[in-house]
Amino acid sequence: MNAHIVVESPVIESPRVQQVRGMFDLAAAPVNRLEWQVRLPIEERPWHIGLIVGPSGCGKSTIARRMFPELAERDAEGRPAEFAAWLSRGAVIDAFPETMPIQEVVALLSGVGFSSPPAWLRPFHVLSTGQQFRVTLALLLATAPPGGRVVLDEYTSVVDRTVAQIGSAAAAKLIRQRRQQFVAITCHEDVEAWLQPDWVYRPAENLFAWRRLRRRPRVTLEVVRCQASAWPLFAPHHYLSHSLSGGAVCFLATWRERPVAFTAWLPWFGPGPRSRREHRTVTLPDYQGIGLGNALSDFAAGLWTGLGFRAISTTTHPALIRARLRSPHWEMHRRPAFAAGHEGRLRHATTRLTAGFTYIGPPLPAQLGAALLEDRPWRDDGNPS
Repeated sequence: MNAHIVVESPVIESPRVQQVRGMFDLAAAPVNRLEWQVRLPIEERPWHIGLIVGPSGCGKSTIARRMFPELAERDAEGRPAEFAAWLSRGAVIDAFPETMPIQEVVALLSGVGFSSPPAWLRPFHVLSTGQQFRVTLALLLATAPPGGRVVLDEYTSVVDRTVAQIGSAAAAKLIRQRRQQFVAITCHEDVEAWLQPDWVYRPAENLFAWRRLRRRPRVTLEVVRCQASAWPLFAPHHYLSHSLSGGAVCFLATWRERPVAFTAWLPWFGPGPRSRREHRTVTLPDYQGIGLGNALSDFAAGLWTGLGFRAISTTTHPALIRARLRSPHWEMHRRPAFAAGHEGRLRHATTRLTAGFTYIGPPLPAQLGAALLEDRPWRDDGNPS
């Protein structure tokens, strides 16, 4: 793709225009002219994600609208004219095409890191800025024609940088799974490492480069045992219930000194070996989409198995079921069905499909588990301090 792009605008003579010319020694000219000679060789190899990045005023949007005609037909935020009509239908899930199965809608929303079913029932305008960003991306991916591109201007410009980074990692994974093409246009360099584009174009330097995929930046969680008083922060985002059992053992995960995820576990008094059952696991909306909740759940399950318990989990969330089926650390002991027999104690599970899993992954050292349960520090040398 090659283009010679010229943008001209007339200069209206005025006293102030003449004063500025004199102050800064600007040449007199009837028009203000900007010019770019652009080469984007994106047809040379297969790709899924592209990034056009640079400071404000370098020509990102102008170039993108010339190189990608689909963007020229959209509003300033890269959304199609029908976008407002989609959102006027009511709940967010009703904004998606009527012919799209609900399973695909759920997979799209979960894939972009918007995994809170209660929020799916709300209208778009009451969502947080970060949630609106994720819904917008999901809608654009859902409505793109087969084989078509999604081009989004002002990418992550209105969201917190943490939301931008986590959301970019979630989006990249989904786009590649769906084998779609996506071009992000932004002034924020920080998304590159998380979005992992196949190519990057910087208009300010007129530089295009293919990239090799790398691992996204590492997210290191700090996990501590916590009290039930931490639950109210997470309760509104749980997909089933805001309640928490009084007998739950709770753990809190933080990242960059911010709380991000919570998990709680209960004794299980069913047949078989002594067990602990996952009770509640929630990731805050800004951090959904890259598996932090699954990582915390695996950590807690490894803690219990290290202490000699069997760790089990019953879930109805489709995204979590898919993640557990892919994970080498979990084994399904009950296929999706209505709870029956001894599992009838899960009274809510008699009215909806749930799947049961047993943790088979590596156990944590018993000394580490004991230290966490007793809220004692743990040193890297492997001994409690």
